[in-house]
Amino acid sequence: MDTLEKEVAQLARQHGFSGVVRVDQGGQTRLERAFGLAHRGYGLPNTVHTRFALASGTKTLTALTVMGLVADGTLGLSTPARQFLGRDLPLIDDAVTIEQLLAHRSGIGDYLDEDEIQDPNAYLMPVPVHQLDSTESYLPVLDGHPAKFPPGQEFSYCNSGYVLLALLAERSSGVPFARLVQERVCQPAGLEHTAFLRSDELAGDVAVGYLDAPHTGRSNVFHLPVCGSGDGGIYSTPHDIHALWTAFMAGQIVPPAWVQAMRQPLRARL
Repeated sequence: MDTLEKEVAQLARQHGFSGVVRVDQGGQTRLERAFGLAHRGYGLPNTVHTRFALASGTKTLTALTVMGLVADGTLGLSTPARQFLGRDLPLIDDAVTIEQLLAHRSGIGDYLDEDEIQDPNAYLMPVPVHQLDSTESYLPVLDGHPAKFPPGQEFSYCNSGYVLLALLAERSSGVPFARLVQERVCQPAGLEHTAFLRSDELAGDVAVGYLDAPHTGRSNVFHLPVCGSGDGGIYSTPHDIHALWTAFMAGQIVPPAWVQAMRQPLRARL
């Protein structure tokens, strides 16, 4: 493991990596080491307990939350999104289902189409980011995007699809999505340092996100929603991420039968 640690440290220096590397094997933590700064302005170093923004890693917790609602019958994989959308988002095809949204096969237009963004450092949200502080507040952002293809026909990674899943989970359960994630995922898995946080009031143990641009100390606070939803916005630690996967595999978040189903390729279940 000394050799691995040396190689990891060398790569971290070579690429300017900022974060934590953790390796678990056979029920034991073999390597856990922090690199870089949590706050560049104050020279505050990362530690193994620093909380980091998960970005699209949030989608895992969104999927688990939705699958918990499927498991208890609140939603079904074949439930049409329109059932809970009503007249909202009229450009979304009435045939789009929960399963298609989960699998990125819904065909709905994406408010943050990563295939179309040429310079992530120059991208700005279409509405002021401080207005995006709840799942319902994303409706103007999700609206107005034409479909890419008929539901179920193709795969296309879609951020809008996971915000929509959060909205459907919220409306079907009557529980705000952030609280739903806590109740359905974080608490059963014992995740004590995982939550949606506002980017304008981060605690001292949370790493600031920065633009991926050389020779700049600019944070990404003006480029992302002040409080995320189903496609991104959760903060967590390496310890909690390990606990999340351990709890999932043990059937503590969704029942074992659904754990098995979720681990199968989509086509194998159709």
